Amino acid sequence: MDEEPDFYTQKGYQMRSDKPVTSAMEDYLEMICRQARMEGYARINFLAHRLNVRPSSASKMVYQLRELGLVSFEKYGLIRPTEEGAALGDYLLHRHDQL
Repeated sequence: MDEEPDFYTQKGYQMRSDKPVTSAMEDYLEMICRQARMEGYARINFLAHRLNVRPSSASKMVYQLRELGLVSFEKYGLIRPTEEGAALGDYLLHRHDQL
C-alpha cells in the first residue's frame, strides 16, 4: 500500500501536471477568445453570465490568466487575449468544435 497509485481524480491529475493552465482556466480563455472574435474584447460580467459564475469568481480567474500572460486586463476594463492567449484559445476553440 505504500506504492504510488496509478489512477487519480481529474483534480489529482491536474495537480500532478506541470501544465500551469487548469481546465477551468481553459474554459475561461475559450470564452474570452470566442467573444473577442466577435467583439474584440470580453468583460467580467459577460464571462460571469456565460459561465454561470459570480463576477468575483470571473474576476479572480481573469487575474490568474493575466499573471500567466494569456490575457491583458485592467480592473473594470476590457479583457483581450494576448498573442500567446489567442494561440491557446484558437486551439481550445478548435478542440471544442471537434468534440
